Amino acid sequence: MTYHGPGQLVAYPILDLREWKRDVGAYVRAVEQTIIDTLADYGIEAGRIPKLTGVWVGERKIAAIGVHISRWVTSHGLALNVDTDLSYFQYIVPCGLTKPVTSMAQLGVRATLEEVSRNLAAHFGRVFDCEMLYEAPVLAAEREN
Repeated sequence: MTYHGPGQLVAYPILDLREWKRDVGAYVRAVEQTIIDTLADYGIEAGRIPKLTGVWVGERKIAAIGVHISRWVTSHGLALNVDTDLSYFQYIVPCGLTKPVTSMAQLGVRATLEEVSRNLAAHFGRVFDCEMLYEAPVLAAEREN
């Protein structure tokens, strides 16, 4: 189980891996690298923990990754805690792990979802060697108007 909510950057890339690499592990590692590179833009040293999916700052998870691949086409994706209210995580065991979570804001970084999503998209394009057409995220409050 995971949590998606305000202050969290959720991205669901849809790629045909036949056009990239037919390797699920390489795809997940590349998504992790995209997030690691994005966080480095903000001075956050993030990385991997062997045998665990996601991106970590020390022992705290800052980004979750969950993919679905059918006929080599990806769906689902990632959730990066930018300015997320972390109290919601106390009600679940995120991704089946009892390790704590963190956010960019908790680490002292003040950045907007739009700014972080633009940087993430640029890193995604570089890591996956594809052209990115950026469209600003639509916030739930904006959809209601």
